[in-house]
Amino acid sequence: MLDVRKLRLLRELAHRETIAAVAEALNFTPSAVSQQLTALEREAGVPLLERTGRRVTLTAAAHGLVQHTETILAVLEQATAELAAGRATLTGRLRIGVFPTAIRTILAPALVTLSTAHPELELLVTELDPALAPGALRTDALDIALVQEYDYVPVAPDPALDTEPLLEETVYLAALSPAPLSTHRDTPWIAGTPGTLCHTMTIRTCQAAGFTPHIRHHADDFDAVLALVAAGQGVALIPQLAIHTPPDAIHLTPLATRRRTHIAYRRGTAHHPTIHAARTALIPGRGER
Repeated sequence: MLDVRKLRLLRELAHRETIAAVAEALNFTPSAVSQQLTALEREAGVPLLERTGRRVTLTAAAHGLVQHTETILAVLEQATAELAAGRATLTGRLRIGVFPTAIRTILAPALVTLSTAHPELELLVTELDPALAPGALRTDALDIALVQEYDYVPVAPDPALDTEPLLEETVYLAALSPAPLSTHRDTPWIAGTPGTLCHTMTIRTCQAAGFTPHIRHHADDFDAVLALVAAGQGVALIPQLAIHTPPDAIHLTPLATRRRTHIAYRRGTAHHPTIHAARTALIPGRGER
């Protein structure tokens, strides 16, 4: 019989590509992950990993096993959800992952709703870049999260997760004077930290307009970005949720680019009482689904 815990490690290796990354995500040592994967190979009776020096890749058999693993884990999550549905009161922890600009406008009202309706439910909020949320959901560090994608930065579906649309926003060009995006070819730019969705979105949106931006400053807090724009340090792209009290000196030009926010949770958990309560609170007026 294959060990579900070892299958989780194989699934994470398929996503993260290195044993070191899997170990860091799951708080194991690399040697422990390697030993568990070797044991899984013995249980499977076929090679699952191809090793070249320090690099490992999954065999065709391993990729097939990962697909089965997604189904197995989703069924287990669904079974857990059905058991939880028999309880009269919502208790325990609900771990929510959210990106910064959604805390004030989306999450705070939902937390009030959840706290009022389910006072014995412990709510734990973690602020993180949405690019990190899928991994945190897969490894059970979060129960539900808000994830996002931009035009020009689509996010590939994760077979471990289910998502549903929550919000679509306009992206604005923040500058000291109104002008088309294409006129800022030689202007200094302000963008997020490299590797974040906001940074990638800035580059790709500009490239779609025919140029690659010269990024002078990096900042992930949109209030800081707007302050830098107001100080004449460059221009930036700002999603609608981040624009609550922009400096008077800034002109905001709406672009065709959009940011889309989705609610994400592990497959099989949609009807778990706590996840269902969170989904309902995040989309007021949605009714029963």
